[in-house]
Amino acid sequence: MLWHEITIHTTEEAVEMISNFLHEAGAGGVSIEESGTLNKKRDTTYGELYELPLNDIPEGQAEIKGYFSQETPVEDILEEVKHRIEELREFQIDPGEVRYGMKTVNEDEWATAWKQYFKPLRVSDRLTIKPTWEEYTPEQESEKIIEIDPGMAFGTGTHPTTSLCLRTLEKAVKGGEEIIDVGTGSGILAIGAVLLGAKHVLALDLDPVAVSIASENVSLNGMDQQITVKESDLLGLLNGNGGEGLGITLPVNIIVANILAEVILLFIDDVYQALEPGGVYIASGIYKNKVEIVQQALEDSGFDIEDVCRDEDWVAFVARKRS
Repeated sequence: MLWHEITIHTTEEAVEMISNFLHEAGAGGVSIEESGTLNKKRDTTYGELYELPLNDIPEGQAEIKGYFSQETPVEDILEEVKHRIEELREFQIDPGEVRYGMKTVNEDEWATAWKQYFKPLRVSDRLTIKPTWEEYTPEQESEKIIEIDPGMAFGTGTHPTTSLCLRTLEKAVKGGEEIIDVGTGSGILAIGAVLLGAKHVLALDLDPVAVSIASENVSLNGMDQQITVKESDLLGLLNGNGGEGLGITLPVNIIVANILAEVILLFIDDVYQALEPGGVYIASGIYKNKVEIVQQALEDSGFDIEDVCRDEDWVAFVARKRS
């Protein structure tokens, strides 16, 4: 089968938003390649191996490819995406000097080629992410394995924001917590939380494809009784619902959101209402230039900042609701 491939050269800061634009436009898959130059700092604290060959993408830049079926009016889609990318500047997201490309490719050229670069990845003291098609033997008894098949372009755990969240969850989860995971994607954070001892996780995502993939990964890890996956616009599903039928009872102990700073700013008050006094909010996906504005918003809404975790240019806040 032939597919249209749209290539967008942009900044790492704009990757999440542009990827979302392509998904909303109907992309059958999205691939992301960020800078792989020798100058890029690599965190190998847990023995991570970077299998992807170094590339010539400049530092701070990224290349995003979206794939659309042959019958799709791809020229119209490209014009719409261009318009939305330019609007990002109004929200203080810099896409840089954007360049575009378009060609037709065979499905075999992209649909599974990325799998050769997704290897078992140790992301924390206790958590290792393993793709379903790879063999892996735990190195120690305490090591927990997250079995994952991310589908097309959902989190594999290799992005700094995901690994930040998993390491932060490892510190926050003591055992028996009820947790809400906002923007669950592949379900990787929800699965990790249960492996760390959470009682139940409500995993939410606006994208029905993500909900389907997350549900499959939950079943793959044998956690259907401990994780409830639902479609929801942020915490909208909770309006007028105390948690009935969702596996949790409000208010919950922990909320984790690995999404963009601009989105985090939209529902901080909703998070505050859904958390118990003293509850923890882990907010990740924050680019370095948005740190101060997110911190101020959290503090203004009644949170105390307990920790600020960093990985490359990305930041995760650990905020506690004031009692």
